[in-house]
Amino acid sequence: MTPKILILPGDGIGPEITGEAVRVLGALSLGFEMETALLGGAAVDATGEPYPEATQKLAKAADAVLLGAVGGPKWDTLPREKRPEKGLLGIRKHLNLFANLRPAILYPELANASTLKPEVVSGLDILIVRELTGDIYFGQPRGIENRGGERFGFNTMHYTETEIRRIGRVAFEAARKRGKRLCSVDKMNVLETTQLWRDVMNELAPEYPEVTLSHMLVDNAAMQLVRAPRQFDVLVTGNMFGDILSDEASMLTGSIGMLPSASLDEHNKGLYEPSHGSAPDIAGQGVANPLATILSAAMMLRYTFNEEAAARRVENAVKAVLAKGLRTGDIFETGTTKVGTKAMGDAVLAAL
Repeated sequence: MTPKILILPGDGIGPEITGEAVRVLGALSLGFEMETALLGGAAVDATGEPYPEATQKLAKAADAVLLGAVGGPKWDTLPREKRPEKGLLGIRKHLNLFANLRPAILYPELANASTLKPEVVSGLDILIVRELTGDIYFGQPRGIENRGGERFGFNTMHYTETEIRRIGRVAFEAARKRGKRLCSVDKMNVLETTQLWRDVMNELAPEYPEVTLSHMLVDNAAMQLVRAPRQFDVLVTGNMFGDILSDEASMLTGSIGMLPSASLDEHNKGLYEPSHGSAPDIAGQGVANPLATILSAAMMLRYTFNEEAAARRVENAVKAVLAKGLRTGDIFETGTTKVGTKAMGDAVLAAL
Protein backbone atom coordinates (compact mmCIF):
# COMPACT_ATOMS: atom_id res chain seq x y z
CA MET A 1 0.00 0.00 0.00
CA THR A 2 1.11 3.56 -0.70
CA PRO A 3 2.49 5.16 2.47
CA LYS A 4 0.39 8.16 3.51
CA ILE A 5 1.68 11.35 5.13
CA LEU A 6 -0.67 14.00 6.45
CA ILE A 7 0.75 17.54 6.31
CA LEU A 8 -0.54 19.98 8.94
CA PRO A 9 1.07 23.37 8.18
CA GLY A 10 -0.63 25.00 11.17
CA ASP A 11 -0.04 28.65 12.06
CA GLY A 12 2.59 31.38 11.82
CA ILE A 13 5.69 30.14 10.03
CA GLY A 14 4.24 26.63 9.83
CA PRO A 15 3.22 26.75 6.14
CA GLU A 16 6.65 28.08 5.12
CA ILE A 17 8.74 25.48 6.93
CA THR A 18 6.53 22.49 6.13
CA GLY A 19 6.63 23.51 2.49
CA GLU A 20 10.39 23.05 2.42
CA ALA A 21 10.20 19.68 4.20
CA VAL A 22 7.57 18.49 1.71
CA ARG A 23 9.90 19.43 -1.15
CA VAL A 24 12.67 17.35 0.43
CA LEU A 25 10.38 14.34 0.94
CA GLY A 26 9.22 14.60 -2.67
CA ALA A 27 12.80 14.69 -3.95
CA LEU A 28 13.49 11.28 -2.39
CA SER A 29 11.05 9.61 -4.82
CA LEU A 30 9.79 7.11 -2.22
CA GLY A 31 6.22 7.20 -3.49
CA PHE A 32 4.60 8.94 -0.53
CA GLU A 33 1.00 10.07 -0.83
CA MET A 34 0.72 13.46 0.89
CA GLU A 35 -2.44 15.31 1.89
CA THR A 36 -2.85 18.63 3.69
CA ALA A 37 -5.33 19.51 6.45
CA LEU A 38 -6.02 22.14 9.14
CA LEU A 39 -4.89 22.17 12.76
CA GLY A 40 -4.60 24.90 15.38
CA GLY A 41 -5.51 28.51 14.80
CA ALA A 42 -5.96 28.03 11.06
CA ALA A 43 -8.52 25.33 11.84
CA VAL A 44 -10.28 27.57 14.38
CA ASP A 45 -10.59 30.34 11.80
CA ALA A 46 -11.98 27.96 9.17
CA THR A 47 -14.15 25.60 11.25
CA GLY A 48 -14.38 26.95 14.79
CA GLU A 49 -12.48 23.94 16.15
CA PRO A 50 -8.69 23.55 16.72
CA TYR A 51 -8.81 19.84 15.75
CA PRO A 52 -11.76 19.46 13.36
CA GLU A 53 -13.38 16.13 12.57
CA ALA A 54 -12.10 16.11 8.98
CA THR A 55 -8.52 16.39 10.24
CA GLN A 56 -9.14 13.67 12.82
CA LYS A 57 -10.22 11.24 10.10
CA LEU A 58 -7.21 11.99 7.91
CA ALA A 59 -4.81 11.74 10.86
CA LYS A 60 -6.20 8.35 11.81
CA ALA A 61 -5.81 7.06 8.24
CA ALA A 62 -2.28 8.39 7.72
CA ASP A 63 0.91 6.46 8.47
CA ALA A 64 2.64 9.60 9.70
CA VAL A 65 1.87 13.27 10.30
CA LEU A 66 4.18 16.24 9.61
CA LEU A 67 3.25 19.35 11.61
CA GLY A 68 4.54 22.89 11.33
CA ALA A 69 3.49 24.78 14.47
CA VAL A 70 0.32 26.04 16.15
CA GLY A 71 -0.68 29.09 18.13
CA GLY A 72 -0.19 32.83 18.28
CA PRO A 73 -1.46 35.93 20.09
CA LYS A 74 -4.40 36.18 17.71
CA TRP A 75 -6.14 33.32 19.50
CA ASP A 76 -4.99 33.89 23.09
CA THR A 77 -8.29 35.44 24.18
CA LEU A 78 -10.42 32.51 23.02
CA PRO A 79 -11.92 30.10 25.56
CA ARG A 80 -9.23 27.56 26.47
CA GLU A 81 -10.99 24.68 24.69
CA LYS A 82 -10.96 26.66 21.44
CA ARG A 83 -7.30 27.70 21.48
CA PRO A 84 -4.85 26.29 18.91
CA GLU A 85 -2.85 24.39 21.55
CA LYS A 86 -5.91 22.24 22.22
CA GLY A 87 -5.55 20.97 18.68
CA LEU A 88 -1.99 19.82 19.35
CA LEU A 89 -2.93 18.18 22.65
CA GLY A 90 -5.95 16.67 20.95
CA ILE A 91 -4.07 14.97 18.11
CA ARG A 92 -1.49 13.59 20.54
CA LYS A 93 -4.23 12.07 22.65
CA HIS A 94 -6.32 10.93 19.68
CA LEU A 95 -3.40 9.05 18.09
CA ASN A 96 -2.04 7.83 21.44
CA LEU A 97 1.32 9.45 20.78
CA PHE A 98 2.79 8.76 24.18
CA ALA A 99 6.54 8.93 23.43
CA ASN A 100 8.19 12.19 22.44
CA LEU A 101 11.78 11.94 21.20
CA ARG A 102 13.79 15.17 21.05
CA PRO A 103 17.43 14.90 19.98
CA ALA A 104 19.73 17.80 20.84
CA ILE A 105 22.75 17.63 18.56
CA LEU A 106 25.29 20.41 18.18
CA TYR A 107 26.67 20.53 14.66
CA PRO A 108 30.36 21.53 14.77
CA GLU A 109 29.69 24.47 12.46
CA LEU A 110 27.24 25.94 15.01
CA ALA A 111 29.43 25.70 18.10
CA ASN A 112 29.74 29.48 18.25
CA ALA A 113 25.97 29.97 17.93
CA SER A 114 25.34 28.39 21.33
CA THR A 115 25.15 30.74 24.28
CA LEU A 116 27.46 28.35 26.17
CA LYS A 117 31.21 28.15 25.66
CA PRO A 118 32.23 25.88 22.77
CA GLU A 119 34.29 23.68 25.09
CA VAL A 120 31.13 22.99 27.15
CA VAL A 121 28.85 22.02 24.25
CA SER A 122 31.24 20.78 21.56
CA GLY A 123 30.28 17.25 20.53
CA LEU A 124 26.89 17.42 22.26
CA ASP A 125 24.54 14.57 21.25
CA ILE A 126 21.74 13.81 23.69
CA LEU A 127 18.22 12.45 23.37
CA ILE A 128 15.33 13.46 25.62
CA VAL A 129 12.47 10.97 25.86
CA ARG A 130 9.35 12.68 27.19
CA GLU A 131 6.08 11.00 28.17
CA LEU A 132 3.42 12.86 26.22
CA THR A 133 -0.14 11.80 27.06
CA GLY A 134 -0.26 11.78 30.86
CA ASP A 135 0.91 13.86 33.83
CA ILE A 136 -0.49 17.21 34.93
CA TYR A 137 -1.31 18.27 31.35
CA PHE A 138 -4.13 15.74 31.10
CA GLY A 139 -4.93 14.93 34.74
CA GLN A 140 -8.43 15.45 36.14
CA PRO A 141 -9.84 17.24 38.07
CA ARG A 142 -8.64 20.60 36.83
CA GLY A 143 -10.02 24.11 36.61
CA ILE A 144 -10.54 27.46 38.25
CA GLU A 145 -13.29 27.81 40.84
CA ASN A 146 -14.46 30.28 43.44
CA ARG A 147 -13.74 28.93 46.89
CA GLY A 148 -14.14 30.93 50.07
CA GLY A 149 -14.63 34.13 48.17
CA GLU A 150 -11.49 33.91 46.03
CA ARG A 151 -10.42 32.20 42.82
CA PHE A 152 -8.84 28.78 43.26
CA GLY A 153 -6.87 27.11 40.47
CA PHE A 154 -6.06 23.40 40.49
CA ASN A 155 -4.49 20.72 38.31
CA THR A 156 -3.85 17.05 39.02
CA MET A 157 -0.60 15.20 38.40
CA HIS A 158 -0.91 11.44 38.06
CA TYR A 159 0.68 8.48 36.31
CA THR A 160 -0.23 4.82 36.20
CA GLU A 161 2.42 2.15 36.47
CA THR A 162 1.54 1.05 32.93
CA GLU A 163 2.16 4.54 31.51
CA ILE A 164 5.55 4.79 33.23
CA ARG A 165 6.62 1.30 32.21
CA ARG A 166 5.66 1.99 28.58
CA ILE A 167 7.74 5.15 28.25
CA GLY A 168 10.54 3.56 30.26
CA ARG A 169 10.90 0.77 27.72
CA VAL A 170 11.14 3.30 24.88
CA ALA A 171 13.94 5.10 26.73
CA PHE A 172 15.85 1.94 27.64
CA GLU A 173 15.63 0.72 24.03
CA ALA A 174 16.91 4.08 22.76
CA ALA A 175 19.80 4.04 25.24
CA ARG A 176 20.70 0.49 24.22
CA LYS A 177 21.18 1.70 20.62
CA ARG A 178 23.22 4.75 21.67
CA GLY A 179 25.71 5.20 24.51
CA LYS A 180 23.96 2.76 26.89
CA ARG A 181 23.42 5.41 29.58
CA LEU A 182 19.94 6.43 30.75
CA CYS A 183 19.19 9.19 33.25
CA SER A 184 15.65 9.23 34.65
CA VAL A 185 14.53 12.67 35.84
CA ASP A 186 11.95 13.08 38.61
CA LYS A 187 11.10 15.02 41.79
CA MET A 188 10.67 12.05 44.12
CA ASN A 189 11.73 14.01 47.21
CA VAL A 190 8.50 16.03 46.96
CA LEU A 191 6.03 14.31 44.60
CA GLU A 192 4.62 10.83 45.25
CA THR A 193 3.77 10.53 41.56
CA THR A 194 7.43 10.70 40.69
CA GLN A 195 8.41 8.35 43.51
CA LEU A 196 6.34 5.79 41.61
CA TRP A 197 8.14 6.89 38.43
CA ARG A 198 11.54 6.15 40.00
CA ASP A 199 10.35 2.83 41.45
CA VAL A 200 9.11 1.60 38.06
CA MET A 201 12.31 2.68 36.30
CA ASN A 202 14.34 0.71 38.84
CA GLU A 203 12.10 -2.31 38.27
CA LEU A 204 12.72 -2.11 34.51
CA ALA A 205 16.50 -1.79 34.78
CA PRO A 206 17.30 -5.52 35.23
CA GLU A 207 15.69 -6.19 31.83
CA TYR A 208 18.38 -4.00 30.25
CA PRO A 209 21.64 -5.05 31.95
CA GLU A 210 23.77 -3.37 29.28
CA VAL A 211 22.22 0.06 30.06
CA THR A 212 23.44 2.03 33.08
CA LEU A 213 20.47 3.68 34.81
CA SER A 214 20.89 6.79 36.96
CA HIS A 215 18.41 9.18 38.57
CA MET A 216 18.41 12.94 38.93
CA LEU A 217 16.00 15.44 40.48
CA VAL A 218 14.57 17.81 37.89
CA ASP A 219 16.01 20.99 39.39
CA ASN A 220 19.49 19.48 39.37
CA ALA A 221 18.96 18.17 35.83
CA ALA A 222 18.09 21.69 34.67
CA MET A 223 21.32 22.96 36.20
CA GLN A 224 23.45 20.11 34.83
CA LEU A 225 22.16 20.66 31.29
CA VAL A 226 23.85 24.06 31.24
CA ARG A 227 26.80 23.13 33.47
CA ALA A 228 27.98 19.91 31.83
CA PRO A 229 25.46 18.70 29.20
CA ARG A 230 27.77 16.09 27.64
CA GLN A 231 27.44 13.92 30.76
CA PHE A 232 24.04 12.85 29.40
CA ASP A 233 23.22 10.32 26.71
CA VAL A 234 19.47 9.64 27.03
CA LEU A 235 17.15 11.35 29.52
CA VAL A 236 13.64 10.12 30.27
CA THR A 237 11.04 12.09 32.18
CA GLY A 238 7.38 12.99 32.49
CA ASN A 239 5.29 15.33 30.41
CA MET A 240 5.77 18.62 32.26
CA PHE A 241 9.43 18.17 33.18
CA GLY A 242 10.18 16.98 29.65
CA ASP A 243 8.48 20.02 28.13
CA ILE A 244 10.76 22.33 30.11
CA LEU A 245 14.03 20.40 29.86
CA SER A 246 13.77 19.76 26.12
CA ASP A 247 13.34 23.47 25.40
CA GLU A 248 16.32 24.21 27.64
CA ALA A 249 18.38 21.61 25.80
CA SER A 250 17.42 23.14 22.48
CA MET A 251 19.33 26.31 23.26
CA LEU A 252 22.52 24.34 23.85
CA THR A 253 22.56 23.68 20.11
CA GLY A 254 22.57 27.34 19.10
CA SER A 255 18.94 27.68 18.07
CA ILE A 256 15.63 25.99 18.75
CA GLY A 257 15.24 26.30 14.98
CA MET A 258 17.60 23.33 14.63
CA LEU A 259 15.71 20.81 16.78
CA PRO A 260 13.38 18.16 15.33
CA SER A 261 11.07 15.91 17.30
CA ALA A 262 9.05 12.72 16.95
CA SER A 263 5.94 11.72 18.88
CA LEU A 264 5.26 7.99 18.53
CA ASP A 265 2.60 5.43 19.38
CA GLU A 266 3.28 1.79 20.26
CA HIS A 267 3.60 0.87 16.56
CA ASN A 268 5.88 3.79 15.55
CA LYS A 269 3.13 5.73 13.84
CA GLY A 270 4.24 9.25 14.55
CA LEU A 271 3.66 12.96 14.47
CA TYR A 272 6.82 14.83 13.51
CA GLU A 273 7.35 18.52 14.19
CA PRO A 274 10.08 21.06 14.90
CA SER A 275 10.53 21.83 18.58
CA HIS A 276 10.04 25.56 18.06
CA GLY A 277 6.77 27.47 17.98
CA SER A 278 4.86 29.35 15.31
CA ALA A 279 6.97 32.57 15.54
CA PRO A 280 4.15 34.88 14.40
CA ASP A 281 6.51 37.88 14.51
CA ILE A 282 8.37 36.61 11.43
CA ALA A 283 5.53 34.72 9.70
CA GLY A 284 5.23 35.40 5.98
CA GLN A 285 8.63 37.07 5.73
CA GLY A 286 10.47 34.06 4.27
CA VAL A 287 13.20 34.16 6.92
CA ALA A 288 12.28 31.20 9.17
CA ASN A 289 14.71 28.31 9.61
CA PRO A 290 13.25 25.18 7.93
CA LEU A 291 16.04 22.83 9.05
CA ALA A 292 14.29 21.54 12.19
CA THR A 293 11.27 20.61 10.08
CA ILE A 294 13.44 18.97 7.43
CA LEU A 295 15.25 17.03 10.18
CA SER A 296 11.84 16.05 11.59
CA ALA A 297 11.05 14.58 8.19
CA ALA A 298 14.30 12.61 8.46
CA MET A 299 13.12 11.24 11.82
CA MET A 300 9.88 10.24 10.12
CA LEU A 301 11.81 8.30 7.51
CA ARG A 302 13.75 6.51 10.24
CA TYR A 303 11.10 5.70 12.84
CA THR A 304 7.86 5.26 10.90
CA PHE A 305 9.00 4.11 7.47
CA ASN A 306 12.26 2.32 8.36
CA GLU A 307 14.05 4.21 5.58
CA GLU A 308 17.37 4.59 7.39
CA ALA A 309 19.38 5.28 4.24
CA ALA A 310 16.99 8.04 3.17
CA ALA A 311 17.03 9.54 6.67
CA ARG A 312 20.81 9.70 6.61
CA ARG A 313 20.76 11.28 3.16
CA VAL A 314 18.60 14.12 4.47
CA GLU A 315 20.69 14.58 7.61
CA ASN A 316 23.91 14.58 5.60
CA ALA A 317 22.43 17.15 3.22
CA VAL A 318 21.71 19.44 6.19
CA LYS A 319 25.27 18.98 7.44
CA ALA A 320 26.63 19.79 3.98
CA VAL A 321 24.62 23.00 3.79
CA LEU A 322 25.88 24.12 7.21
CA ALA A 323 29.44 23.24 6.19
CA LYS A 324 29.06 25.57 3.20
CA GLY A 325 28.32 28.41 5.60
CA LEU A 326 24.66 28.98 4.77
CA ARG A 327 22.63 30.30 7.71
CA THR A 328 19.16 31.62 8.41
CA GLY A 329 18.97 34.61 10.71
CA ASP A 330 18.62 32.61 13.94
CA ILE A 331 22.02 30.92 13.46
CA PHE A 332 23.80 33.62 11.46
CA GLU A 333 27.22 34.84 12.53
CA THR A 334 29.92 36.95 10.95
CA GLY A 335 31.67 35.10 8.15
CA THR A 336 28.63 33.06 7.10
CA THR A 337 26.02 33.71 4.40
CA LYS A 338 22.51 34.66 5.49
CA VAL A 339 19.73 33.07 3.46
CA GLY A 340 15.95 32.83 3.69
CA THR A 341 13.61 29.89 4.13
CA LYS A 342 13.30 28.91 0.47
CA ALA A 343 17.00 29.41 -0.28
CA MET A 344 17.86 27.11 2.62
CA GLY A 345 15.44 24.52 1.25
CA ASP A 346 16.96 24.92 -2.20
CA ALA A 347 20.42 24.30 -0.73
CA VAL A 348 19.29 21.11 1.02
CA LEU A 349 17.72 19.86 -2.20
CA ALA A 350 20.92 20.61 -4.10
CA ALA A 351 22.95 18.74 -1.48
CA LEU A 352 20.63 15.74 -1.82
